[in-house]
Amino acid sequence: MATTVRRIAVTIPAAPIGPENPLPALRALDEVHQLDPRERAGLPADMARQVGYAPLHSVLPVRLLDGYGRERAPAGFEAVVIENDRVRATVLPGLGGRLHSLVQKSTGRELLYLNPVVQPADFGLAGAWFSGGVEWNLGATGHTTLTCAPLHAARVPAPDGGEMLRLWEWERLRDLPFQIDMWLPEDSDFLYVGVRIRNPHHRTVPVYWWSNIAVPETEGTRVLAPADEAWHFGYARSLRRVPVPEWDGTDVTYPTRSEHPADYFYEVADGNRRWVTALDDAGQGLVQTSTDRLRGRKLFLWGNGRGGRRWQQWLTEPGTGGYLEIQAGLARTQLEHIPMEAGAEFSWLEAYGPLAADPAAVHGDDWSAARAAVEDRLESVLPRADVDAAYAAWLPHADTEPKDVIATGSGWGALEVERARFALPGTPFDPATLGAQQKPWLELLVAGMFPRPVADAPPGPALVAPEWRELLEAADTYDGNEWYRDYFLGVAQWHAGDRAQAIRSWERSAAQHETWPVLRCLAVADQEDGHLERAADRFLAASGFAHHEARDDDAWWAASAGLAREAVTALLAVGRADDAALVLDEHVPGHAGRGRFRLLVAQVLLAQGDVPAARAIFDAGFVVDDLREAEESLSDTWYTIAERLIAGDGPVTADVRQRARAEHPLPEAYDYRMRPAAEL
Repeated sequence: MATTVRRIAVTIPAAPIGPENPLPALRALDEVHQLDPRERAGLPADMARQVGYAPLHSVLPVRLLDGYGRERAPAGFEAVVIENDRVRATVLPGLGGRLHSLVQKSTGRELLYLNPVVQPADFGLAGAWFSGGVEWNLGATGHTTLTCAPLHAARVPAPDGGEMLRLWEWERLRDLPFQIDMWLPEDSDFLYVGVRIRNPHHRTVPVYWWSNIAVPETEGTRVLAPADEAWHFGYARSLRRVPVPEWDGTDVTYPTRSEHPADYFYEVADGNRRWVTALDDAGQGLVQTSTDRLRGRKLFLWGNGRGGRRWQQWLTEPGTGGYLEIQAGLARTQLEHIPMEAGAEFSWLEAYGPLAADPAAVHGDDWSAARAAVEDRLESVLPRADVDAAYAAWLPHADTEPKDVIATGSGWGALEVERARFALPGTPFDPATLGAQQKPWLELLVAGMFPRPVADAPPGPALVAPEWRELLEAADTYDGNEWYRDYFLGVAQWHAGDRAQAIRSWERSAAQHETWPVLRCLAVADQEDGHLERAADRFLAASGFAHHEARDDDAWWAASAGLAREAVTALLAVGRADDAALVLDEHVPGHAGRGRFRLLVAQVLLAQGDVPAARAIFDAGFVVDDLREAEESLSDTWYTIAERLIAGDGPVTADVRQRARAEHPLPEAYDYRMRPAAEL
């Protein structure tokens, strides 16, 4: 059959993503892939530079997605199928362009981990993330803010004269346009993926990319890559160089043999072909290879410990098989960002397909022989020269203008093109995509006026790039509207690191018109500066204002939940448990049943001295829907309650802590710990 690209609808049990949180993301990222600066001294020079280069401090201007739950129901998703007579690929443009499925038609074998559900969890830079398939991670260390966002999509001519699917968007953390082209050459077992990132600015920009590939995990699955060493990164946030395949008495190329979750970034020597594969006990599975620009290769494993197993269950349906991740990136590790000069572009070609190698060699004791067997087999089914030739053939087609649009992304790219008149052949950002979120910024751009706030609604999204900050600083305002402009100006100044100016802008805004969004920004600034009592006062006041203004819609629901959570945490930090209880009792009754707020209630009761009541909440059972990757608040609160039950009014000694862990073992339902016990 000829290669086709067609639209279909798929139905997947899914929990709704929920509305965006209107509170601007002012706080530093709680990203697990962070390294103590003192550890950089032992790294290779280029890696040390890139680890320390332009780390992201917040996800501004992106807003958080933290309003999802765990109640799933069948949901329809628009999908695009790319198919030839050998392979069928299914892509979800509305969910970050995720490559959802890749099926080898002759055997019916699914090459990827096909998650039977879409279950958001707090693993992404912007919160909501889900597992499975191939995710295209760009922007900054972590899962992209676009993982649950729609991308633009269209059919375009493929290099071989057939059809290919183009996905494109504007990545807002680094203000970069990108595209992903997917096609299946006729009679090919391999899906080709051409990627291009462009820097249209007059300044150097940090770039990050990792293709995150989820594949099925069995007891016999082995991950192979062309390396004898890897950089190990665990949840204790240390990076060390270790041998492959065996380290610390464990063959780490078999993911189920490790106890704790970990990353292994393979040290692939210059000149070696770039590839990574996960093969089962029969020597069969998926292989990914690429042109040399995509340098890094990685294995992520959950391990066989209780915490890792619990997270796997959390992300899918009970009773389904586990998965691991093999990945490919621009740098050697995910802790690094690469500088892209003004006007430059990065591009490469990836290939995904089935691989079958001699299982005796794949699983033999000789690691060099196992690697050689896999690489020989890969060369026979997809020569390295063919991948390079396919890249060269694709590159002239990257500028082809899409004509047959089949999905629409956001309007942010259209706004940036309107502002700077960027010429971006191949990735049109149609002015028709400009919507309500972009409208006030378009007015600022065109008329030089910052618009009035929308009545009975929280403030819209902020823009923080230097060019928008300059427009805000020079903007005229309508009478009495200066406070609204100053609120957004403060957010942009905060993002730029000019915190003193941000605070002055917010204080000026509050003096003109005291509102809960501005009070909340000032409260966060107080926290960051160590003024915890004043922060608590401002959070309490902001929560009260928001409660009295609230309306029955998604934006207010999300704002009140986020603000109440921040207020309770701030009040508990300064010992004001009764005020924290007031927020929970009076300001957020609509959220009382959510697991995050059940946990907060238990922490408030504990702070008030009612330890049995705090324990009763745990005994009754609850689920924290938005539990953060590597978060240990459940286990920490459980053991603090246990220690108080044993110690009473007395001191919590080492003996008390030991008894608490022996007499009150943490229930499995609350165990999401990802570190070895010695590190807890």
